[in-house]
Amino acid sequence: MRDFKKFEVWQLSHQLTLKVYTSTKSFPKEEVFGLTSQIRRSFASIGYNISEGSGRNSDKEFAHFINIALGSSNEAENQLILAKDLGYIHENDYQNILEELTILKKKLVTLWNKLK
Repeated sequence: MRDFKKFEVWQLSHQLTLKVYTSTKSFPKEEVFGLTSQIRRSFASIGYNISEGSGRNSDKEFAHFINIALGSSNEAENQLILAKDLGYIHENDYQNILEELTILKKKLVTLWNKLK
């Protein structure tokens, strides 16, 4: 069994999720069950899928979960853009998170290609 904590993509996704939780603390209270919850869950889902896939028995199954993590990363990016356009997230935070998310997505694609 693979240890998901040793994968750089999981480490990056975990750090990014922590940053998103911090950045969304200042979102409007009426968004607690809306965008705040959604953006947090989509970023967390990236790491969840990496960890779940790492516990699977084959590279093919692991690749499937990496592909799902990529989908979650696109969802997370869309929600990040929405938060910025609504003025909920500071431009600096938006740029930093987007840059790290882009790096993570590239590393996920690289891992996915290796597993296929």
